Amino acid sequence: MTKSTHQGSVTPAMLVITGSFIIIIYGLLFLLTMQVSFSHRQVAREQALNIAEAGINYYRWQLAHDPTNYTNLTQTYKDPQGSEIGSYQLEITPPENGSTIVTVRSIGTTTNYPNLKRTITAQYGSTSFSNYVFLNNGSVWYGPGAVINGDIHSNNGIRMDGINTGRVTSAKDEYQCGSETGCHPPTKKPGVWGSGQDQALWEFPVTPVDFDSIAFDFSTMRDSAQTNGLYLPSSGHAGYHIVLNNNTFDVYTVLNTGYYYGYSVPGEGLGKNGQGGCRKRYQIIDSESHQGTYNVTDTTIVFAEDDLWVEGVLDGKMSIVAAGFPLTSQNMNIWIPNNLTYTNPNNINSLGLIAQNDIYFTRNVPNNFEINAALIAQKGRVIRHGYFWWCEGTTNAVRNSLTINGSISSYSKSYWNYGDPLESGFTTRNINYDNNLLYTPPPYFPTTDNFTLISWKEE
Repeated sequence: MTKSTHQGSVTPAMLVITGSFIIIIYGLLFLLTMQVSFSHRQVAREQALNIAEAGINYYRWQLAHDPTNYTNLTQTYKDPQGSEIGSYQLEITPPENGSTIVTVRSIGTTTNYPNLKRTITAQYGSTSFSNYVFLNNGSVWYGPGAVINGDIHSNNGIRMDGINTGRVTSAKDEYQCGSETGCHPPTKKPGVWGSGQDQALWEFPVTPVDFDSIAFDFSTMRDSAQTNGLYLPSSGHAGYHIVLNNNTFDVYTVLNTGYYYGYSVPGEGLGKNGQGGCRKRYQIIDSESHQGTYNVTDTTIVFAEDDLWVEGVLDGKMSIVAAGFPLTSQNMNIWIPNNLTYTNPNNINSLGLIAQNDIYFTRNVPNNFEINAALIAQKGRVIRHGYFWWCEGTTNAVRNSLTINGSISSYSKSYWNYGDPLESGFTTRNINYDNNLLYTPPPYFPTTDNFTLISWKEE
C-alpha cells in the first residue's frame, strides 16, 4: 500500500495569497493616505494663496488710512470662527523719489503646513493727473477731425463729434452749452453729447476732479527741486530756455524776446499773455545766455519761478514746472517752440510739463509737430494762438499735423484749430494716451489721494 508524500502542501499557498493580500491592502492604504495628504496639501496651498491675498488687501486698507506707512509686518490670519489658520508676512518697498508706486510682497502660510508658502507681489499707486489723455475743468469740443485714443474727462460738458476709443466722462448730468461748444444761442445739453459714434463709452455724471489740489503740490515741487533737482529763481529777464539732449539738458537765460501777433478767445486767460483778442505774443527768443548743462538722472525735477521755453529729446524721467509765488498773484507760462520727443518711445521714458497758467505751441512749430509728454495747465489752457490775415498775417498759420503721445490736463478749454475750413491750426490731430504714464507718471507729478491696484502677480 502506497502512502501520500504531499501532506501540508496547502499552507505555503495560503501564505503567498495572504501575504499578497496584505501587501495589496497596505499598498491601497498607502495610496489612500498619499491621496488624502495630497488633498490636504492642495487645500493648504489654496489657503496659503488666499492668506497672501488677504495680506495684499490689508495693506491697501492701511494705505488708505496711513499712506506713508511702509513698515514690514507679520500678522496672523483667522477663519470666520476665530481660529488661527495661518499668517502673512508683508515686505514693503517704498516709492522712489518722485513716484507714488508702493510695492508690497505678501507671503502666506498655513498653520498645518508652515513650509508650504505662496507669495504675491502687488503694486499700488495714487491716481495721477496723467491717467487721462484729456482732463479738463471747463467745457470742451472735440471736432470731426479729432481722433482721441484714451480716456477723456471734463468737470463740465463735452461735445464729442470726433472719434474716441476710451471712456468719455463728465461730472455734469447736463450743462449750459454756449459758443465754446458750438451752441448759438446757449442751450441745455447732456453732460456728454454730439455726433460721435462710440456713445457706449460715454458716462455722466461722475465724480469731479479737483484742479485746485495741484496748487498744494507747487511748494513740495519747489522744495524737491531745491534738494533733489534744479531750482531756477526769477531770471530778472524773460525767463529760461530748456533744451533736452537725450540724457542731459541745457539751460539758457532768455534775455530778450520778439513777438508775433496771435489771437485767443477773450475772457478765458490770465495775465498779459492770457488776454484775449489779437495781441503781441512774445514767443521768439532773440537773445539768451547759457547757464549750465545738467544730467537728467541727477535732475528729475526742474522748478522755475519764471516763464519757460522747452524743446528737445529726452532719455529718462523728468518733470519741468513753471510757477511763481505767491500763487494767487503769479501766472507763469510754458512755450513749446519745437518737437518734444523721447530717444526711444519703447523705453519707459516720461516727461511732465506743468505750467501755473498756460502752455502755448508757438507759431513756427514744425509742419509735423509731435509732443511726447504729460501736460498740465493748472489755471489756464493748452493752446496755439490763431494766426489770421486780420491779425498781422497767416505765415505758418496752418501746419500739417499735431501728434500728442501723452496726456493733457487744463483748467479752461484747450484748443489749437480755428475755422471750418481750417484757417489756423493743424490739418490732422492724433492724440494718443501713453500707457507708461499710468504705471510710471513723471516724477513729482500731481496725484489724488486714492490708491489703486496697478499690478498683481504670484511669484
